[in-house]
Amino acid sequence: MDNPLSSAMRRFNQLLGETDRVYHEASVRLGVSDSEMNVLYALCGGEGRCPLRDICRQYGVSKQTVNSAVRKLEAAGMIYLESSGPRSKDVCLTEEGWALARRTAVPLMELESEIFAAWTPEEVEQYLRLTQRYLDAFQERLSRFQKQKGPVTRTGPGG
Repeated sequence: MDNPLSSAMRRFNQLLGETDRVYHEASVRLGVSDSEMNVLYALCGGEGRCPLRDICRQYGVSKQTVNSAVRKLEAAGMIYLESSGPRSKDVCLTEEGWALARRTAVPLMELESEIFAAWTPEEVEQYLRLTQRYLDAFQERLSRFQKQKGPVTRTGPGG
């Protein structure tokens, strides 16, 4: 079977994987799981408060994974949940949570900001524009593919 990936696409996927690996290693070194880092990151970006549903959307993490991280952080006294509507909750940092975030998520955010600051505004805008263009095109094509093919059924072991 021919490999459907072009060399550019293989390189793109490799870069995505390497980026994920670097973020994972950073989380491990800082003593938190990837999903806990995502929660802390979202809360720092939201000034200490973020709707629970937004964390799942922003970081592409399953609801179950986010809920597990939230429960662990809540049990450790790092966050608390607050009702923000009939069917929604906000995740909020406690003082201890802010201290943890300042040791974990905030330094990563500062590193990312340093990288963008080293680029020209045009480079930053081009990177963001092309990344958004790729995401939009991928979502549109995936939606079209799913409508054409219908649900995929697994065959073989486990399916």
